[in-house]
Amino acid sequence: MTSLPPQPLSPLDGRYRAAVGELGEFLSEAGLNRARVEVEVEWLIALTDRGLFGTSPLSDDDKAKLRALYREFGQAEIDWLADKEAVTRHDVKAVEYLVRDRLSSLGLDAVAELTHFACTSEDINSTSYALTVRRAVERVWLPKLREVVATLSALAVRHRDAAMLSRTHGQPATPSTMGKELAVFAWRLDRVADQIERGEYLAKFSGATGTWSAHLSAAPEVDWPSVSREFIQGLGLDFNVLTTQIESHDWQVELYDRARHAGGILHNLATDIWTYISIGYFTQIPVAGATGSSTMPHKINPIRFENAEANLEIAGGLFATLSQKLVTSRLQRDLTDSTTQRNIGVAFGHSLLALDNLQRGLGEISLAEDVLLADLDANWEVLAEAIQTVVRAEIAAGRSKISDPYALLKDLTRGRRVGAAELAEFVRGLDIGDDAKERLLALTPATYDGLASRLVDELG
Repeated sequence: MTSLPPQPLSPLDGRYRAAVGELGEFLSEAGLNRARVEVEVEWLIALTDRGLFGTSPLSDDDKAKLRALYREFGQAEIDWLADKEAVTRHDVKAVEYLVRDRLSSLGLDAVAELTHFACTSEDINSTSYALTVRRAVERVWLPKLREVVATLSALAVRHRDAAMLSRTHGQPATPSTMGKELAVFAWRLDRVADQIERGEYLAKFSGATGTWSAHLSAAPEVDWPSVSREFIQGLGLDFNVLTTQIESHDWQVELYDRARHAGGILHNLATDIWTYISIGYFTQIPVAGATGSSTMPHKINPIRFENAEANLEIAGGLFATLSQKLVTSRLQRDLTDSTTQRNIGVAFGHSLLALDNLQRGLGEISLAEDVLLADLDANWEVLAEAIQTVVRAEIAAGRSKISDPYALLKDLTRGRRVGAAELAEFVRGLDIGDDAKERLLALTPATYDGLASRLVDELG
């Protein structure tokens, strides 16, 4: 047997690459290194802009050439860094050497010693991770989550009046509408998405143990905390002033917990839609050329929702691991966060893949309103709640002497089917006012859905 050519080990980089490839722009090794170059270049520019250590601000032309190092970062830089890291065995040091090399080629050797000035690797890394994760979330992952919410909201509005039998504990229960039930998911997801959108992305820039010791040794007259804060905020990030060698990662823990929370809601959505399909509430729209089963030609399997379910479980496990690990660092620093953070893209990748499948799946289903109505018509006993509640109101108003309306309805309906005629006969025999009887006799399972339709308007 011959050996295969090099193959991707993760399905995210193989089978599912088209669905998640955008994340690679930010959460890949190359994306991280590009951000590291960006931070190194911008720090050098920030120092020279202040004229520190006898320097003068760089010309606009020189700044543009420097910024081209990360704005035009490509395969040549990726290869250069790989070769250099093979020697240095240190990824951030390789980035520093890349910037120094390019400074020399640009004729800017005079400021070369300000490359990586007074920085520990975590100054560069915390800032780079904050940049790449923020960009991945705001430009790729969160918009896809918002698309799913928008699709759900549109379906909720479309089906707001489609009465359906609820299934609390899997048993026939007070009717709702399909639109209201979908609106519940949209509402939940929108709330978590808003929390994620308001989240912080923190970075530190304070040296080896978060004390600015080296900075003060070189220039004690400079207000280094203010310089660092201005630099980090200038990159569009939030500044963490009180740290050890590392930025404490609490913002990451918060983000991944919220992403996992969103994933849990999405998982609930996937299993509910799968169940609705299995009982015939939704039919699946055939896709031309697609095969449902390798042996049963009639089948259209709900693969979009099953794929989403599985990938949300994988993503949730990874997000939980990230949150659990990154909240702790031994003393002033240990390196376990480094290899852990390299899996951020994997977690978001499986989550994004799930979102993509849900978005596609929601567009490939059609509501079978005839099935919903038939199910309602077969379960008139769900009106028992309405009857006993009306009887209670009549007793309170002095228009009935029934002693235990709940027990009365329990004896009539519990564990058995009651048809429309039988229920109408029962209502006519009740000791309640005529208006109350008329209201109850007018009810059907399909009209006993309360404010379900109106509640869809809460989506805004």
